[in-house]
Amino acid sequence: MEFKIEKLDNYALIHVLEEKLDTHIAPTLKSELVLISGNGEKNIVLDLSKCRYCDSSGLSAILVANRLCKNANGTFVLTGLNDAVERLVTISQLDTVLNITNSIEDAIALINRSN
Repeated sequence: MEFKIEKLDNYALIHVLEEKLDTHIAPTLKSELVLISGNGEKNIVLDLSKCRYCDSSGLSAILVANRLCKNANGTFVLTGLNDAVERLVTISQLDTVLNITNSIEDAIALINRSN
């Protein structure tokens, strides 16, 4: 199983359970994100704490999540980044666009403040 999805009070929490968020996983993640958003969820927390590697297709899936939440007037939060993934996000300058927290608790607090 590639993901664990928890639908909670005012957000969906998605845990990526694979070590690599790449071309093998990203399309499935995008599909899940579209389904979650289509079901009316506007706030999404994406936990990458188990993820050690991310490529451009992984970044694309992250941006899809961000856009879906923005379009629904919700909040997207990325959390649990390891050093390599965080470097990629920074090099891509996505750290200026995305909400990024160090923990799931911080992500939930951010969503609660935004609503």
